[in-house]
Amino acid sequence: MNYNHQKLITSIMPKGVGRKVLLGLRKDHGINTGNINGARGAGMYNPMARRGIGEQTEKEMLTVVVPEEKADEIFAYIYALAEIGEPHHGIIFQSDLLHASNYKVPDNIEEEKE
Repeated sequence: MNYNHQKLITSIMPKGVGRKVLLGLRKDHGINTGNINGARGAGMYNPMARRGIGEQTEKEMLTVVVPEEKADEIFAYIYALAEIGEPHHGIIFQSDLLHASNYKVPDNIEEEKE
């Protein structure tokens, strides 16, 4: 099995943004793999959240494994496309992976219609 140095990029963003980012990664960077999971949360600066009450909002958690040499470029791409720098638009971080294997989608699978 071929093991490469990889990074895991994880971002938490408002619901509905993850699919746009994943489609952009496929179109602009050729990345065909990623996971989007649903989550709930309240911002740290919401006064009611500190007391454990208040409205929670739906979030999406996007995870993608990328080659180490492209990690900073992809990180910046996700940061910009998901508008992570805007208030209440989430957080993004990357971490090292001990092992990751190449994953390739078979060529004969039809493209998803947008």
